[in-house]
Amino acid sequence: MIKAVLFDLDGTLADTARDLGAALNRLLAEEGLPPQPYSAIRPIASHGARGLVSLGFGISREHPRFEEYRLRFLDHYEHSFADETILFEGVNEMLQGLAERGLTWGIITNKPMRFTDRLVPDLPFATQPSVTVSGDTVGVPKPDPAPMLHAAAQIGINPAHCLYVGDAERDIQAGRAVGMKTVLANWGYISEQDHPQAWGADICIDQPQDLLRHLPV
Repeated sequence: MIKAVLFDLDGTLADTARDLGAALNRLLAEEGLPPQPYSAIRPIASHGARGLVSLGFGISREHPRFEEYRLRFLDHYEHSFADETILFEGVNEMLQGLAERGLTWGIITNKPMRFTDRLVPDLPFATQPSVTVSGDTVGVPKPDPAPMLHAAAQIGINPAHCLYVGDAERDIQAGRAVGMKTVLANWGYISEQDHPQAWGADICIDQPQDLLRHLPV
């Protein structure tokens, strides 16, 4: 029986792409490069700083300046991480439905604590999460299973009784690795190059409220 629902943050609960894109474009402007359009940024936003730096500069992680650009991107994002970030439509209705069913909910994100610890409390969630695990909480991010196990331990619920909702392949991989039932959020940051049908999610949903149909009343 499902006793808890855990979520990715960026691209699943919160639409953070515009703030992430603004930070990237400020960095590109400093380097005399043209801005990236939102249409290019949105599908990559779930991949965080590394994915956006690769997009903006057209370089791999092996490039000698990659780490410099990544750190500068994070500094830009530091000053605008909540300017345009909003919850996806239907998220609060979904959370209210979880509360009515007596289910615990929480967040497992790859976003660093320096942002998560300030952003999550400021987002207008109908109810607050019982646990928030960031990308650096346990020293390794998803798809490593450690963040998933840590979250489950924090709320005292066996991973087998947890459901994990995310919009990226690493979300499904991490959930499956610890025996959680996995749900793909089709409204998230999925690019044309992704193949979500091959990720192996147990359930796919098109909007947050759809989740409630898969949970006990």
